[in-house]
Amino acid sequence: MAFGKALAVAAIVALTLVLLLRTDHDYASARKVSPNKEKHIPQLGLGTWLSDRDEVAHAVEYALDNGYDHIDAALVYKNENQTGKGIKASGVDRSKIWVTSKLWNSDHRRPEAEAAIQKSIADLGVDYLDLYLMHWPVAFVPEEGTRLDKDTSIVDTWRTMEDFVRQNYTRHIGVSNFARAQVQAILDVCDICPYAHEFETHPYLQQQDFVDWHRRADVDIKVIAYSPLANTNPTYRDKKGSLVDPIFKDPFWTKLAKAKNATVVQTVLAWGMQRGTVVIPKSTQEKHIAENRGALDIAFSKGEMREISKRDKKVRMNDPGKSWGVKLFVDLDDPTSFDGEDIEL
Repeated sequence: MAFGKALAVAAIVALTLVLLLRTDHDYASARKVSPNKEKHIPQLGLGTWLSDRDEVAHAVEYALDNGYDHIDAALVYKNENQTGKGIKASGVDRSKIWVTSKLWNSDHRRPEAEAAIQKSIADLGVDYLDLYLMHWPVAFVPEEGTRLDKDTSIVDTWRTMEDFVRQNYTRHIGVSNFARAQVQAILDVCDICPYAHEFETHPYLQQQDFVDWHRRADVDIKVIAYSPLANTNPTYRDKKGSLVDPIFKDPFWTKLAKAKNATVVQTVLAWGMQRGTVVIPKSTQEKHIAENRGALDIAFSKGEMREISKRDKKVRMNDPGKSWGVKLFVDLDDPTSFDGEDIEL
């Protein structure tokens, strides 16, 4: 009898050891979503691209003190330490703020990538990130300018980023500036799949089919719209943005804004949110930061949304592909053309 009990105990122990020793691969199918999805990305955030280092800290502090709970940053913006000072000065509890940063092209190899995310976390003064994005689907050889690293694929980089979630550096990971086929390539292999995709989209580059594709059940990726105000950025107006009228002077948008008793900026941002994207307008001016929140109170009818869809000009403002020697956005509107002028980030 005692011998039988001993065998039973041994069998239970053996089974427990088998379960404990199962490989990560065995659990891959159960991990096919990004973790911690109970905390969702806020629909309105403060962008920090091209924000002056001397102004961004106050802008971030002011935004967080006045209702914002989402800050979009990146290592290559060269102002994350000032952004971090603004976060700290606000006194808002870390758990109440969504913080995004991005992995630059020269940091796609594992050692550089880990050093980069650690630097972003330290500069931003946080213990972890809510979202970490692969900034572009392009790898550069470390410390060799924009020379392409043809030995490091986006899948290799994605595997590294998955480990950042496991190491608690970031709650979520995602991509930025990817073509549809490149997103699909990640979806085909991911264990921890993209939570969000940040890319240029606005009334002059709507890409609504692409936005809607992300919302499909088999994709399930949030869309973050950068440059949501089209060519209001002087960088764009002086280059590709000059192909179209500044959106704040566009007769269609000025008329619609008047009907909504709002500014053009508020109206455009409201459209961006209603169509299913997160918007991250950049500003360092208190007046504009406060006004942008007014977009949360504006709604459009189905008819108005249809009319807006007809104003798509399919003009992309930000495309560094030519200078990098890479064709970007190949299956999207206005892909890289080596015959035209591109804009460097």
